[in-house]
Amino acid sequence: MAVRPIRVFGDPVLTAVSAPIEKIDDGVRALVRDLLDTVELPGRAGVAAPQIGVGLRAFSYNIDGDIGYILNPVLAEVSGEPEAIGEGCLSVPGLWHDAVRYPWAKVVGMDLDGNELVLEGEGLLAQALQHETDHLDGMLYLKRLTPEERRIAMREIRESDWF
Repeated sequence: MAVRPIRVFGDPVLTAVSAPIEKIDDGVRALVRDLLDTVELPGRAGVAAPQIGVGLRAFSYNIDGDIGYILNPVLAEVSGEPEAIGEGCLSVPGLWHDAVRYPWAKVVGMDLDGNELVLEGEGLLAQALQHETDHLDGMLYLKRLTPEERRIAMREIRESDWF
């Protein structure tokens, strides 16, 4: 379908809790195509529906060339010792800060046929699963920063040319 523009910090859709997908119809299929097209661009590990202006629970991912999507994802399980790991966000362009994430994560949702879909893994996949489900809950990664890192990030945002 189309590569959609990414909404940036300050857009209310990024802080609203996304609604569950109740019915899979042509609109949801088009959303998935747009999410997949949008995440395929270089340097993108994931795109959540709110980042393209849609308040529904869906995201796409692109981890080491493995591209896919999930509808109505729920972060079902995390494990390991949470650690600070470098992270950025398309909706907060140009910033890179250490966010606290678990090293392993599991998300459960469904595909376009309504079948259960389970995504689980470690490393970048675990980080992306947590990051994208946060988006669907109206949370940007900035909330996962330490208070000092958040102050620095907010200063960087205020001084950015896109804000």
